[in-house]
Amino acid sequence: MSSQHRTAYQRMVVKVGSNLLTGGGERLDARAMAGLVQQIADVRALGVQVVVVSSGAIAAGRHRLGDTGHDDRRDLPTRQALAAIGQSRLMSMWDELFELRGIVVAQALLTRRDLSDRLGYLNARNTLLGLIDRGVVPIVNENDVVSIEEISESVIGDNDNLSAEVANLVDADLLLILTDIEGLYTADPRHDPAARLIETVDRIDDTIVAAAAGTHGARGTGGMTTKVQAARIATQAGAHVIVAGGRIEDAVQRIAAGEPLGTHFLPTADRVESRRRHLLSGLRPRGRIVVDEGAARALRYDGKSLLPAGVTAAEGPFERGDVVRIFTQQGDHLATGNVNYSDQDIERIKGQRSGRIPDLLGYQYGEEVVHRDNLVLL
Repeated sequence: MSSQHRTAYQRMVVKVGSNLLTGGGERLDARAMAGLVQQIADVRALGVQVVVVSSGAIAAGRHRLGDTGHDDRRDLPTRQALAAIGQSRLMSMWDELFELRGIVVAQALLTRRDLSDRLGYLNARNTLLGLIDRGVVPIVNENDVVSIEEISESVIGDNDNLSAEVANLVDADLLLILTDIEGLYTADPRHDPAARLIETVDRIDDTIVAAAAGTHGARGTGGMTTKVQAARIATQAGAHVIVAGGRIEDAVQRIAAGEPLGTHFLPTADRVESRRRHLLSGLRPRGRIVVDEGAARALRYDGKSLLPAGVTAAEGPFERGDVVRIFTQQGDHLATGNVNYSDQDIERIKGQRSGRIPDLLGYQYGEEVVHRDNLVLL
């Protein structure tokens, strides 16, 4: 793909299913994975930021043990054991393949609890955004080894719903779900020759849900049903979602360039407005921070983070991860955001350079009092 091509998206979450990573077989397929890595490397060369949500740990563990004939889908202890065995192998292959293209990767294991807990959510978001800012490709997987509830009753869904949560977490403008079917059809195309590809979905209604229920993957646990569930989560937060065939030649580059492939679920909300609603109404503000004129200008006009040097006062009590309001010295409500430090910590570091935070506190949660990605201007 020529560097002259423009991309339609700036930050993508690419979810890769087990069927693609195994090439439809019983073990990880290095050739299939290498092809995906090359495509991701190509879009990154165009300036697109990419997060990968990867299935495959259980398949890798099954292969490592030579246990290819056992149906372990409902055997929770076996699934957890296989995930524990296969996770390192899966990550090792991703690491080796990306390293060949000069790309650093990082493993991130998440659970539903991580994303529902206030501090867990903030930690996961700050970590992933920090990795992206450093040019690293995060490889995200559900922590099946310890997440009994995720694997059983409240399964996130073969990483489909997890990928939607991650897309929201990092404010991605595209969630690309790559699967072994070229998109959502009106019926299962492997059994119904009259099945038609649904190219665009502007609203997920009963017809779309019914179409998804009739299509299932060969190895993943969710089939199309969880992919539509994921699309609902991500589109409601303002992201585009595309479900497409991962074996289509250059699928990632072509979709990144805006070529219509697969099924495109259109956003049902504005991404910035969705983030705004989350911060303004999803969590009750716990306190306020007052900033000087320089910090106010940097926030309002330059898209900067709030640094301790620009803070003049912190009025709590509030803890790290809480939502606080940010005011000018004239009393104008300037912004709302998630803080990286408690009110007591901020009182100790206010007016100081970020480099002094470890000396003043004995620890550091980041250079910013409020990171720009966790802040909404009013």
